[in-house]
Amino acid sequence: MLLKTISGISHALKKKEFSCVELTKIYLSRIKTLNPALNAFITITEETALNDAHQADQRIALGSATPLTGIPIAHKDMFCTQGIKTSCGSKMLDNFISPYDATVVQKLKEAGAVLLGKTNMDEFSMGSSNEHSFYGPVRNPWNLEAVPGGSSGGSAAVVAARLTLAATGADAGGSIRQPAAFTNVTGLKPTYGRVSRYGMIAFASSFDQGGTLTRSAEDAAMLLNVIAGMDPKDSTSSNQPVPDFTQTLNATLKKVRIGLPKEFFTDPLDPKIADLVLTAAQTLEKMGATLHDLSLPHTPLTIPTYHILSSVECASNLARYDGIRFGHCCEHPKDIDDWYERSRAEGFGLEVKHRILMGTYLSSKEGYEDFYIKAQKVRRLIANDYIEAFKKVDLILSPTTPTTAFKIGSKPNRVAMYLSDLLTASANLAGLPSLSIPCGFLDNMPVGLLLTGKPFDEARLLNVAHQYQRNADWHRRLPKEFS
Repeated sequence: MLLKTISGISHALKKKEFSCVELTKIYLSRIKTLNPALNAFITITEETALNDAHQADQRIALGSATPLTGIPIAHKDMFCTQGIKTSCGSKMLDNFISPYDATVVQKLKEAGAVLLGKTNMDEFSMGSSNEHSFYGPVRNPWNLEAVPGGSSGGSAAVVAARLTLAATGADAGGSIRQPAAFTNVTGLKPTYGRVSRYGMIAFASSFDQGGTLTRSAEDAAMLLNVIAGMDPKDSTSSNQPVPDFTQTLNATLKKVRIGLPKEFFTDPLDPKIADLVLTAAQTLEKMGATLHDLSLPHTPLTIPTYHILSSVECASNLARYDGIRFGHCCEHPKDIDDWYERSRAEGFGLEVKHRILMGTYLSSKEGYEDFYIKAQKVRRLIANDYIEAFKKVDLILSPTTPTTAFKIGSKPNRVAMYLSDLLTASANLAGLPSLSIPCGFLDNMPVGLLLTGKPFDEARLLNVAHQYQRNADWHRRLPKEFS
């Protein structure tokens, strides 16, 4: 059961090898037993899950099931879910019960998926380790003393520990792909605009993109089939046609051109991680792909550019949480100034406060001219690097992270923490689809391989990833304590 993917479980449900209710009870039992060690769920929706499962069984009996009917999933706790707490990992929203569903939630609900709960995350998606949550840090199933990555660490951990078949995540600078690499799961960040952001609590609006954490590329394709598409409720969603991403999974890799950017294989990358990634690249080469060296020269400017721009957007988006319009309200305020000051001081954590302050300064006249405008220009240069690269190759291959998962509390230096996103954030700056898959282990900790593609070319990424996973078993491996 624990080794089955979504397609395997879906097939078994239709053959009535077991019911949706029986399957759901198995996962709820695992959550009750194993989640305390991980702290990966903020909310467990047992009643909702069993109700969803009953309805799924009825759909199967009537012959109206979709491939996701009866499939247990979890949502990162930044996706609004009607009647269920949506906290964004923050005290500011600890008592917020959403009155509506995010579009992603609605689409998966309509497909018949079973909601097991809402997963822990870095507060308002700010962090690279999942240590910055009001509800405490999430722990990595491969080593409970290590971080699972962030900000979607809770979603990655529950998939890795087999507490669910799949989970949603959101990625502003690596928040799906980095935890996927740290926990040995498949993490997909689609092209900006491919998936609706309606009902996703915003961190940085020009970066945020909803995506998936799954056990395999095939599972990711099945979920993307459901959640992708134009949404009239989201002005940033794209009207690009949505193909059936499962139809091209088995396409040949012959003549697929894969680029290896030299800037992604230098310090601070662990050389042993580079070796594992290049070994995986050679596997793809044996399957017919061709490897090409290339350069993305503005890569070293990725982290400062990303943090300047995202902090400005963060300060703007979080201005609404003042204890009056939204969010935590302090007790017995003396006056309106005291109301604002104490509500925000009590409601936000340290990392969020830091980014709000930095974003506020960068929005000032001095900061805007000295930093913000320059960062926007560099963002264009980084995007242009990819445009030039894709004239020569079909996709780009690199490590997902410079290191494996680090110990909880081992990176108190904020800049050192930010460098965890060095290899992922440029795809967000350019709005490109990007996918992390397992490619090996270093000192018993997972290593991720990153594939980045042309805009709206998720099908090719999923095809290459699926073909690799047919020839490697890294993604099938389970952490011992959760097998």
